[in-house]
Amino acid sequence: MDKSADLGITDLDISEELDPPSNFGQHIGYSLTDWSEGQATVSLTIDECHRNRAGIMHGGVLATLIDTACGYAIIHNPDPAKKRKAVTLSLSTQFTAAANVGDHLKATGILKGGGKHIKFLSCEVRNQNDQLIGQGEAVMKVF
Repeated sequence: MDKSADLGITDLDISEELDPPSNFGQHIGYSLTDWSEGQATVSLTIDECHRNRAGIMHGGVLATLIDTACGYAIIHNPDPAKKRKAVTLSLSTQFTAAANVGDHLKATGILKGGGKHIKFLSCEVRNQNDQLIGQGEAVMKVF
């Protein structure tokens, strides 16, 4: 369930008011489209600048989406005065299908477990047809 709807917040509000993308995120062009405790979805429409030499989405874009969705999943806090931060300790990615210019991708990161500071997360990246484009796992430290 999208808890942001309960607060009367739209997707645009989530990305621009609660936690806008970093400079790197703005450069890549992703947006935070769903965010709640332990889960986050980051979306991106593949553009020409995201292509590799083979003409398909560069693997670094997939890794960025996985890393970002997992990070948002563990820093959520309904109290804006108590912002959390996180760093990635380990990130694995598996590429399962190609993404092309025009594809709309959604990366959903989910908290799987962990202790007070070290968290374990997983993420799936799917296109507009719900095809799995890639998946990954992350170990992150919250502070």
